[in-house]
Amino acid sequence: MTQNDKLNNSYINREISWLQFNARVLQEAEDKNVPLIERLRFLGIFSNNLDEFFKVRYATVKRIDQAGKAGKSELGGVKASELLEIITQIVIRQQSESLEILHNIQNQLKKDNIFIINETQIKPSQHKFIKQYFLRKVSPALVTIVLNEQVKLPLLKDSAAYLAVKMVMKDNANQYALIEISKNMDRFVVLPQEDGNDYIIMVDDLLRYCLDDIFNIFDYKSVTAHMIKITRDGELDFESDLTKSFIDKISDSVKHRQIGEPVRFVYDKTIDEETLQYLLKKMNIEPSDSIIPGGRYHNRRDYMGFPSLGRTDLLYDKIEPLPVKGLSLETSIFKAIAKKDYLLYAPYHTFSYVVKFLREAAIDPQVKTIKITIYRLAQISHIASSLINAAKNGKGVTVSIELQARFDEQANIEYAEQMELEGVNLIFGVQGLKVHSKMCVIEREEGKKIMRYGFVSTGNFNESTAKIYTDYTLFTANQKILKDINKVFSFFETNYLIFRYKHIITSPHYTEKALYKLIQTEIDNVKLGKPAYIRLKMNSISSYKMVDKLYEASRAGVKIQMIVRGICCLVPGIPGMSENIEVISIVDKFLEHTRLYIFGNGGDPKVYISSADFMTRNIENRVEVSCPIYDENIKQELIDTFNICWSDNVKARILNEAQTNEYKRNKEPKVRSQFATYEYYLKKLKK
Repeated sequence: MTQNDKLNNSYINREISWLQFNARVLQEAEDKNVPLIERLRFLGIFSNNLDEFFKVRYATVKRIDQAGKAGKSELGGVKASELLEIITQIVIRQQSESLEILHNIQNQLKKDNIFIINETQIKPSQHKFIKQYFLRKVSPALVTIVLNEQVKLPLLKDSAAYLAVKMVMKDNANQYALIEISKNMDRFVVLPQEDGNDYIIMVDDLLRYCLDDIFNIFDYKSVTAHMIKITRDGELDFESDLTKSFIDKISDSVKHRQIGEPVRFVYDKTIDEETLQYLLKKMNIEPSDSIIPGGRYHNRRDYMGFPSLGRTDLLYDKIEPLPVKGLSLETSIFKAIAKKDYLLYAPYHTFSYVVKFLREAAIDPQVKTIKITIYRLAQISHIASSLINAAKNGKGVTVSIELQARFDEQANIEYAEQMELEGVNLIFGVQGLKVHSKMCVIEREEGKKIMRYGFVSTGNFNESTAKIYTDYTLFTANQKILKDINKVFSFFETNYLIFRYKHIITSPHYTEKALYKLIQTEIDNVKLGKPAYIRLKMNSISSYKMVDKLYEASRAGVKIQMIVRGICCLVPGIPGMSENIEVISIVDKFLEHTRLYIFGNGGDPKVYISSADFMTRNIENRVEVSCPIYDENIKQELIDTFNICWSDNVKARILNEAQTNEYKRNKEPKVRSQFATYEYYLKKLKK
């Protein structure tokens, strides 16, 4: 019996499907064909994903359970209390697998002359360096909390790692303490090379080595330290205080997140029972919380930043982002776009064209206005500086910035305040809706006319993620499309008005109806004997309404191919329900982030790029934009890139009812789609 048999035969539970996605990330850490240091970094991604899952999804299910609701309709036919238990069991199993994978990687690193040592393996020759490092860089930043019965335990930070210290005193009494491992500390301390070998010690073990230095005022017989970590509910709760600005409310909510309800407690399974029970009682951890035994180290997300050590042989080869054929960073982008549309596919193409577009708009005397949506900005954002530059040059700059972008709220608040000071007109979305659309439109005075130029994207305007996320960006001067996009900005300003759009598809008002119509056309066409198919690429599908409509299309005989990176509540390949639906998932070097919809349309395909996944939140609770592709060459380019992904038989996994994440294997020549896509664009440049 599969996990899904316990739930619902028509849908895969969203939370369980997400955990299976994270299992695919863990597969990358296990894959011996992945460079060794990259495998460690995938372990970090796995751990970071899990942290966010507990802060958001597990916390949501726990809220449903605590409210006394069964939650079966929301959770795919399972009670909230049952789902919490299933999640915990899956996570315990995955954590165990991840520890074994980490052990194997560390053994392999030794063969490559890289040694991750602990406090018991420090050589005499390394003693002086470690002690000096501790005194100079670690000790001044230490937060050490001495626990006793009289003093209330200070608030433990969400997702911070702590060493739980137990001192057995000379009188046999126990004295407990906590050492907080600051996020500002380098987790990996690189020691001096010896005999051609690299040595790394975790700062946790460095602290264990220096416990006598930290607690030298205590008269103890023995001292031990074990890692613990607490994860808190990451949902934002807003005050109803009408005197506060929206920025202040978001800022206060972000701070409140640090004192959210605990939802997961992870501990070193070698900790003694007496210490564990003391900590659980002291922290008011309840049995309903997810209490997970782990390894010696937590916050394995830090492995995302594991040092390269100059070992390029243990890393993926860096690819040089390609130019977009026909566009130049040295000449006017506006002049090029005025003649035809262009498609940028990051990270295969350089993201610099987006920055160049905005920089050109910022200094062009003929540009009068710039309007853009922002969801997640890079830490140092050239996008933001270009918009500020434009405002300083007297342009009318309007920025819709989403202050509720999950876990990027504080960064967006800081940029919002900076832009507001520089004269940028800020719009904080629409009440009750997140603005997740990715678009920009500028108005340029040309003679007596106002001409619009702009771009629509599937991804965030973020220079950092553009190096690792796959996303499409369409540059266009199509006045019809840009007129529609301009209406979306009007909706931000006057959201009591609902506009009509002739070309783009928008959430929350039109996406469901438009997608239903496109799917229904395929159903009608297959009945008429016309070419009928649906090809979809997205991050997630969890809307039961959309799943049911695709089931209807499958039953009618429409062939459906789907590439879904993350959550997939749809169950493919079930006779009488979904036998015409195939689903694969690709997890590889880059994070697949594109949303692409292709509908056969009787032989004249309709193609859209979109910011929206097939999730209820994207369709009903967000402002999203799906943009039609009218340029025939770009349309074919998008179909080609979909086909390359669909042909992947190296990194593609088959998604099915069993949820075993089996790799797609066949007798065709090997295709690793991310590498093949780069080759595809390389060849286009040479034509």
